[in-house]
Amino acid sequence: MDTTAVLVIEDEQNIASVVRIALEREGFQVTTFRTGEEGLAELERHPFALVVLDIGLPGIDGLEVCRRIRKTSTVPVIMLTARDDEVDKVVGLELGADDYVPKPFYPRELVARVKAVLRRVQPRTAAAEVLQHGDLVVRVAEREVAVAGEPVDLTPKEFELLASLMAHPGIVFSRDQLLEHVWGVDFPYGTRTVDQHVAQLRSKLGKRDPIETVRGVGYKVTRP
Repeated sequence: MDTTAVLVIEDEQNIASVVRIALEREGFQVTTFRTGEEGLAELERHPFALVVLDIGLPGIDGLEVCRRIRKTSTVPVIMLTARDDEVDKVVGLELGADDYVPKPFYPRELVARVKAVLRRVQPRTAAAEVLQHGDLVVRVAEREVAVAGEPVDLTPKEFELLASLMAHPGIVFSRDQLLEHVWGVDFPYGTRTVDQHVAQLRSKLGKRDPIETVRGVGYKVTRP
């Protein structure tokens, strides 16, 4: 896969042009489409390093596009939104978006966020690592989790949170550290998000849950 290939799905032509020009100046190869249907079809035909996705698309909106992308792909997604409704931003992130940029934005800000997301995800996707804790097995490259041989369905952020902790058994991570590593430094909704995702992980992993709460600090995975 070309690590400079970026797919932009944006129906406003002037914004799409600004995004394309800003990214091409930094050496990215940019392909643009105006509808979610066209963008999804292109993503099936060709691999991309990252998707820039507008929420307010005609036809199927950006949230539905993100949902469909996450059914088959782990490609990082940055969402563009002109809406003030924080619910849309939260839903987008919960669906698996890696970041969002509110309109209007400075082109340099978008480029910086694209580079930051790629720095976070590319070492992770390149790793051919298998993490194990008893019957719990995490295959990092394949983004697969199994307990006693049975697959466990995790959201992208649940997976990243679990893999981050399991990669450093015995090491205590603060909620702020986990928030920055998994969601990015500019995530606006606070450390409560970490607690919610840990609770969801514990529910899905059941008795094989290796995560331990360190009171007043954060979380760690116990040593096998």
